[in-house]
Parts: sequence; C-alpha cells; structure tokens
Amino acid sequence: MSRDQKTIDQDKRARVLAIANQKGGVGKTTTAVNLATALAACHKKVLIIDLDPQGNASTGLGIDRAHRQRDIYRVLLDDMVMADAVTPTKVPRLSLVPSSSDLSGAELELVETERRVYRLKDAFHSVLRDFDYILIDCPPALGLLTLNALVAADGLLVPLQAEFYALEGLSHLMQTVERVKQLYNPELKLHGIAVTMYDRRNNLSDQVADDVREYFGDLVFKTVIPRNVRMSEAPSFGLPALLYDWRCQGSQAYIKLAAEVLKRDGERFRKPAAAL
Repeated sequence: MSRDQKTIDQDKRARVLAIANQKGGVGKTTTAVNLATALAACHKKVLIIDLDPQGNASTGLGIDRAHRQRDIYRVLLDDMVMADAVTPTKVPRLSLVPSSSDLSGAELELVETERRVYRLKDAFHSVLRDFDYILIDCPPALGLLTLNALVAADGLLVPLQAEFYALEGLSHLMQTVERVKQLYNPELKLHGIAVTMYDRRNNLSDQVADDVREYFGDLVFKTVIPRNVRMSEAPSFGLPALLYDWRCQGSQAYIKLAAEVLKRDGERFRKPAAAL
C-alpha cells in the first residue's frame, strides 16, 4: 500500500476521543452528550460509547433501560460485534452504544480476561469506518474501563471543573496518561481541556481557568462551559440540552466548543483532491 493510500485510509477512520476525569461531577457526560450533538449538527457522523456503569449518557439520550440489551458490556465481555450494539438516537447522525447495570461488575470480570486493556480497541474495528467521531464517556475512576478507553483513543478530552482541587486531580490524570502512552498507546495525545461549571460571579472560577491556561497553554479550549439550570434539566427529558433549549448559555457554549474541536481537527476533514 502506498503512503498516499495509507493517508487516505487514515482520513476515513473515526477520530476517537476519550472524555475522562477521575473526579466525578465535573461534566463528563454532559460534555459527551452535548458535544456529540453539536458535532452531529455540523454534519458529522458521531458515536457515543457509554462506558460508565451509571449509564447517564444513555438516559440523557432517551434510551430506556429496557432497551439496552445490546450494550457495551456485551461488546467487552461477551464478544458481541460493536456494530450490532449501535443504537440510533433522536439526534440525526448521532448513535450510541448504551451502558447497562451489568457494566458495574465489568472491572472485576476484565481482570481475568485475555487482552483485558485492549478489549475496547479490538472491538472498534467494526465501526471505525462508519463514523467521523467516536466519543467515549468514561466512568469517574482510573480503573480498567477508563484504561480501555485510553488505550483505544487517539485523543483525550478532559472536562475540568472550575474549583479549588481541580488542578490536583488533573495532575494525577496526566501521570496516568503518560504511563498509558509508555505501556500501551504511544499515539495517545491530550486533545484539549474544557473548563466546566464556570461561574462568572465567582472569582475562584477565573483563578482556576487562569491557572490551567498558564500551565497547559493552548491545550485549554477558549470556550468555557457555564453553570446552567437548563443544562441540568435536559437529561430528565431524555434530551441533550441542545435539543431541550438550544438558546441557553450552556447549549451555545457546546456549539462553540464543537467548533473549536473541529478547528483542531481541520486537516483531517480537508482531504486532497486525489482522495475525493
């Protein structure tokens, strides 16, 4: 295969982003669901992998628990083909591989499984050519499920809550990422950090945002995600905030964040004429 053909094939492969932070309540699922919705609105085909046993991304996209028999647990541990677990959502061009309560025991079961850290990566072969983006909503822990996500991903997007202890947790996550790069996935890169739950009335939010920008520079997205009541209400209706109320500040912020993500990946979608 020629170098040009390899480049073309790579362009056809989905961009896989793990959305991770070992701290809970920082907006991982909110970011996964609404960033995916905004990317789909930009005419990208998007797949969310709900890798959190709580299954909040599945709930937030209106997938009832009774309709999650084909889920990520069966893909990881029962060798179900991932393409068979892909579930359409109410959002055009956005699909989901749902989570279920069975996933709560997966950490223990994976310990005894062959290629335990590569299970998700191995499963992606059936869907990589079908989507532009695959977003993995990780659980709030650095266990085997999150490790599978980091091994399978080519980029890491970190939602970072604008609060006092945020940078301490981020430092721990970055150490884990370096170990993953050394041992399992040398291609893994930090795609970006999104400051979430930002409150303009609170000086601490500004301080945290300034501190993380000083340390990570341009890796921090310019868009900040504000605290927003409408964003909190949307999951109870089984809708992304962008469908529930696209005019609210939170929805508008995720539209801007999607634009930044696409800009960073711009070369990926600018194929040469010979590849068209």
